[in-house]
Amino acid sequence: MLRRDHAPGHGPLTAPTPFTPFTQLTPLTPLVPRTLDTAPLPAVLTPPGTGPELWQLRLAEHRASIADGYAMLDAAERTRYASYRKPDDRDLYATAHIGLRRLLGGYLGRDPAAVVFGREPCPLCVGPHGRPYVPGADLHFSLAHSGDLVLFAFAATPVGVDVERLVDLAVADEISTVLHPRERVELSGVAAADRPAAFARCWCRKEAYLKGTGTGLGVPAAESYVGAGPWPGHVPGWTLSDVTAQPGYAAAVALATTPPSHEATEGRGAVEP
Repeated sequence: MLRRDHAPGHGPLTAPTPFTPFTQLTPLTPLVPRTLDTAPLPAVLTPPGTGPELWQLRLAEHRASIADGYAMLDAAERTRYASYRKPDDRDLYATAHIGLRRLLGGYLGRDPAAVVFGREPCPLCVGPHGRPYVPGADLHFSLAHSGDLVLFAFAATPVGVDVERLVDLAVADEISTVLHPRERVELSGVAAADRPAAFARCWCRKEAYLKGTGTGLGVPAAESYVGAGPWPGHVPGWTLSDVTAQPGYAAAVALATTPPSHEATEGRGAVEP
């Protein structure tokens, strides 16, 4: 989710190694998520190395089912649901977490209401507010939402996903100042009409990667390079991919290429508030 309070201190903007103009690059084919309630619920997780499994839903199409799904939520989720003042925010939270439980139930072969979440230690401060996980489950997952769109990712290795509703040019240019110096140079070469989409593409890649590592935006956005062009940048140990999103949105997923030790990371996830 876009935030403007993560501007790190950084040196003067310098030109990177020359790169091919974006207009001469062909974008990679983005991954396509399945739509919850259109595609059958999952039964078996794709084996490692074949990529993440992606799902999406729209609030408008699931709002009416919140009353029936509310019983799936645990006490912590119900408390969080009640804390939102705006009805749309409450409904988006409930829809996202009901959807997550339904999908986890399918992958794990459990009653969605019986799925129990834990929290791993924060990798930055070791506090008990790191990525959520399902104890005893060899499954990694991530959830993101923006506007009325919710995106989910599931994998056998750490995974992070992000979706963002496009912002106007002024907001994109303002937030771009916190990005990696090379990303800022790349965006400066994009036509104004195309820059909001290029910025959103870059931001989604970055949040997906940082959520996958478990640090989130606790790490300055300028410290990692994920690219603002048609092709994601190379991040050692990770594969970044753009994701097909609804009109007016951008999305991306980051998948760790090295399976972690089961004991250290079983059932880990990354879920937005």
